[in-house]
Amino acid sequence: MKKVLMGLIGASLLSAPVLAHQAGDIIVRAGFAVVTPNESSPDVLGLGEFSVDGNTQLGLNFGYMITDNWAVELLAATPFSHDVSLPDVGVIAETKHLPPTLVAQYYFGEAGSQFRPYIGVGVNFTNFFDNEFTATGKSLGLADLSMSNSWGVAAQIGADYKINKNWLFNASVWYAQISTDVSFNATPTPIKTDIDPWVYMLSLGYVF
Repeated sequence: MKKVLMGLIGASLLSAPVLAHQAGDIIVRAGFAVVTPNESSPDVLGLGEFSVDGNTQLGLNFGYMITDNWAVELLAATPFSHDVSLPDVGVIAETKHLPPTLVAQYYFGEAGSQFRPYIGVGVNFTNFFDNEFTATGKSLGLADLSMSNSWGVAAQIGADYKINKNWLFNASVWYAQISTDVSFNATPTPIKTDIDPWVYMLSLGYVF
């Protein structure tokens, strides 16, 4: 009887799913990414500072476990769209951007843990495009809008919860240092604008 019992226990252990983030794993996540700018700028034409609204897009990230605890991850997304406003004037311009971000990560806990929190730090590159003044901006005589691309520091905190061997839930918060020089016909010099957004992401992941 003892041998039979030990055999059943061994079989159940062998058949149990292995929950692991281990060296060599590739993790792909997809979900909702919400960008909330924390913007600031000098006074613009005596009309106040720029205000930039938030936006939600499909967020994608791709991670590679170098060891059981260290990883690298690339954040990508479909293009974010933002309205740019001035106080008492309203929306004067629109812009889009892509913010690919590469970070090095440290995962806490053991490889077989079902819950794996992590932190990361790295670099963000932001490409602004489709920069246009709205009808309101054009009525003020504004034209020739351009916004420079940005390089900056990025940081994140997040956690994975393993559902089974391959599937997981993820929640993460990112911060990116984003600054752009805004130029148009009514300014003799570019207006340096800090956007510095927080990015909140909920996603579903798959481990290869």
